[in-house]
Amino acid sequence: MSIRRPTARPRNPCFSSGPCAKRPGWRPEGLAAALVGRSHRSAAGKARLAEVIERSRSVLDIPADYRVAIVPASDTGAVEMVLWSLLGPRGVDVLAWESFGEQWAQDIISQLRLADERCLAAPYGCLPDLTAVSAERDIVFAWNGTTSGVRVPDGGWIAADRSGLTICDATSAAFAMALPWDKLDVTTWSWQKALGGEAQHGMIALSPRAIERLLSHTPAWPMPKIFRLTQDGALAEGIFRGETINTPSMLAVEDHLDALRWAADIGGLPALITRAEANLAAIEEWVARAGWPAFLAVDKAHRSCTSVCLRIADPAVARLESADQAAIARRLAALLEAEGAAFDIEAYRHAPPGLRLWAGATVETADLRALFGWLDWAYAEVAP
Repeated sequence: MSIRRPTARPRNPCFSSGPCAKRPGWRPEGLAAALVGRSHRSAAGKARLAEVIERSRSVLDIPADYRVAIVPASDTGAVEMVLWSLLGPRGVDVLAWESFGEQWAQDIISQLRLADERCLAAPYGCLPDLTAVSAERDIVFAWNGTTSGVRVPDGGWIAADRSGLTICDATSAAFAMALPWDKLDVTTWSWQKALGGEAQHGMIALSPRAIERLLSHTPAWPMPKIFRLTQDGALAEGIFRGETINTPSMLAVEDHLDALRWAADIGGLPALITRAEANLAAIEEWVARAGWPAFLAVDKAHRSCTSVCLRIADPAVARLESADQAAIARRLAALLEAEGAAFDIEAYRHAPPGLRLWAGATVETADLRALFGWLDWAYAEVAP
């Protein structure tokens, strides 16, 4: 089937799932006040880092008694830091329904080698049985599966009277979804996801229960310096004031402050959620109309509003071998990149073949609508 090639392109064709699109109106000139060439340990440098912490707390509405810190190595570093620092006293339930959950499970099983761990797994597109988790055990999970486009619907499955800790990788959920802080003891995210920051830095928010675990539990394994949240049996207080363990990029700091100010200016978290959900609704309308794509998420209630993962449902392609499906998706993505209509939209390398569109709050709905015609055209060009 031939489809006329569109003429109008998205104003911002960046739909990558990390690093993600910059905020609308972003310009490099907005970073002119960055403390480049200055020490992050100077008074001015520490003030900028502390501002990131407090602005993050404000936009995300993090409770006042939670401690927030900037940590090394993006969300991956943040998750590893808390796994190595907190796990051990109790059995652990790890939820895995996409590649990052699988990675955390593998680290817990193969690296930490805990005596009592369970991996509650589900295939891409589905959630594990959330009712199977135990309130007596620690729980490790992603709020939103970045590589599957599947999110937990809410925090109702987490016991309010739990004795274990909940450790939540929220990197593609923070700043786009409502997080129930009373159900989350440890939450991690990165600058490079929902607000379109530059890569490098991660963040953690620790509840009073998580702090209590930190101070009462000594891990059985050696702790690398970049994982240490305590010092001499006490909390490393400086980390929670912007005194980072490693050297941060002050240019990236200024960029993230720019994004946080924008988020606050447009109305904070409610406005960010509204923008992301509007993007998901636009994609849902297009998928229903186009016919050839389908959501990887099996249950509509579990569809992500940020990392929207699609498979090719056209029977002519769906019956092909996985490698052949992947080749078609790869050609489609490459064609759109060559046209300057969309960058970096192929599915994650370990996920089922298909496409992945970032639809978080920094993406304009108008850009998505401009993309849909290009997607239909490109699919007609590459379909068998």
